[in-house]
Amino acid sequence: MLDVGIVGCGAIGTILARFITEDASGLRLVSISDRHIEKSERLASTLTPQPLIESVSQMAEHTDVIVESASVSAVPEVARTALSHGSQVMIMSVGALADPELRSELVELAKKNNTKIHVPSGAIIGIDGIKAAKIIGMKRVVLKTRKHPESLKDAPYIKEKRINLDSLTEETLIFTGTAREATTAFPTNINVAATLSLSGIGPEKTSVEIYADPHLTRNVHEIEVEGSFGRFTTRVENVPSSENPRTSYLAALSAIATLKKMTEPLQIGT
Repeated sequence: MLDVGIVGCGAIGTILARFITEDASGLRLVSISDRHIEKSERLASTLTPQPLIESVSQMAEHTDVIVESASVSAVPEVARTALSHGSQVMIMSVGALADPELRSELVELAKKNNTKIHVPSGAIIGIDGIKAAKIIGMKRVVLKTRKHPESLKDAPYIKEKRINLDSLTEETLIFTGTAREATTAFPTNINVAATLSLSGIGPEKTSVEIYADPHLTRNVHEIEVEGSFGRFTTRVENVPSSENPRTSYLAALSAIATLKKMTEPLQIGT
């Protein structure tokens, strides 16, 4: 039995908590945490059995894995605390790992304490192919993301550039740059760029294009990869989470799949 703690009781944290308590075998939700205590209390009241409501340090004392589903700013504390206590950590706000210093620090901490950092594939597909292709090298990796303007409004880049998303009547390219730049410009919208770049050729070499399209009802991610192995393209049209339109439902499902993989004796896929 794998004892799980969840930090962040928003869209992904809620979906995970309900799955573990209602449907999962081999997993046990023992603790939850959120900087807004009322969110923790509200979620706990809907679960049977009810998990403890604890701080991250308290949680790390008795869990096997801590899931960070809070925010990019929460990642350093959650990951450092979990890894220092020998607990595994799953990072959903993977944009934080675009910072090479933090990433290196956490990897060394995981090695020192003989534990692991897990990053689910999130809202994209094809990570298995990218990891395989990386072995012999890739020349080009491009992510093209299309979202409804409403889900992009709070991004720092939109405010800095004073982009009026309400005025858009058709698909419009609003950002082009590296994955590193994208995760800074859109910290809560483009975790897929960080996941893609970390599994492939890195944040500085992975290209990202972000489009706003007022006609979309789904989040669309296209990936183009070229290398010595050949070429492949993937496309996924994600239904937004009912809990939060900024989050794709597939991202929460990938977190569930990652947790299940930790408990299963048969491992399939790269």
